Amino acid sequence: MFIQYVKNLNYKVLVLILLLFIISAFMVLSATDANFNHINRFIKVQSIAFLLGLVIMFMMLIIDYKMLGNFDWFLYVISILLLLSVYIPGLGIVRNNARSWINLGPIDLQTSELVKLFFIVVLAKYLSKEDRKLQSIKDLIVPSIILLPILILLLKQPDLGSALVFVVIFIGMLFMAGLNLKIIFGGTLTFAASIPIIYKFLKPHQKLRIDAFLHPNDSSLPGYYHVMQSKITIGSGQLWGKGIFKGIYHKYNYLPVRESDFIYAVIGEETGFVGTSLILIIYLVLLTELLKMGSQSKDKFGGLIIYGIMFMFAFQIFENIGMTIGLMPVTGITLPFISYGGSSMVTNFIAIGMAFSVYVRRMRRSEMN
Repeated sequence: MFIQYVKNLNYKVLVLILLLFIISAFMVLSATDANFNHINRFIKVQSIAFLLGLVIMFMMLIIDYKMLGNFDWFLYVISILLLLSVYIPGLGIVRNNARSWINLGPIDLQTSELVKLFFIVVLAKYLSKEDRKLQSIKDLIVPSIILLPILILLLKQPDLGSALVFVVIFIGMLFMAGLNLKIIFGGTLTFAASIPIIYKFLKPHQKLRIDAFLHPNDSSLPGYYHVMQSKITIGSGQLWGKGIFKGIYHKYNYLPVRESDFIYAVIGEETGFVGTSLILIIYLVLLTELLKMGSQSKDKFGGLIIYGIMFMFAFQIFENIGMTIGLMPVTGITLPFISYGGSSMVTNFIAIGMAFSVYVRRMRRSEMN
């Protein structure tokens, strides 16, 4: 049966994510001043995470996605415990002013990465039940109760970037489940009106990032430096780029967090407009394929899982690239399959594995043979 599932994979998606990793390997090498004669810790971690993620992705084919739905509330409890685990002394780690990580010995895990996937399963299970209607505000009470504790814990860490990812997943899945468009419009207006209130509760470093976004020409703001250096780095690549390993700005430390948050700027400098456009095309095709896979699911639960994964990737791509060119505030969200980071790389592969688990079961067993 496993062989039959492998035969029925969406190989376009597999080729696309392998292509993204190859790009990641070159860019992480360059961004960390390494080369193929000198492999440093960054590329070793990235490669191990890639191989581990690939193995887990194929293992996910064996797991029937419906079985995940049977453990929805167990996964939800585990999600809350994971987010709370960052406060355990000796286990939780503070990075970039956020307590979002736990130390597991050889690796550090950003707990919100796994929670994203658990949340998608839990929400998909709830929304897929036949009696679920999404035609009034009252119908959103339970879904909102599912989301709210997670948002509170993430904002307390504080991890605004991950919190925004959850919100987008939430709205996207509700939309695909049939949410009344009037509610979406009203909710958007309400959120826009509440932004000044939300701003007051943000941490000082988060306010600085938003201030820098709203005032892109004010060099007195600390957040200004990151975005300005990123835009200069991307612009210096012009049409064709300076060539792989020939970037200047990141090698002289002008570009911050260049191996993860701002790796798109490295791509821009070394491969130019052509290279960055190619990345956008690859992501567009990947998201389109996920949308098709969701539409081909044999049930609503499976389709919503894939749609949730699609919205997760879509927002992370938009936010990461947007912040490097000044269209979005800097939040620290990684670029899927390209940015350095073991947790995010493995999580991305698990997400694809979940999508494949749904996709390969779209046909009856008799049709697969």
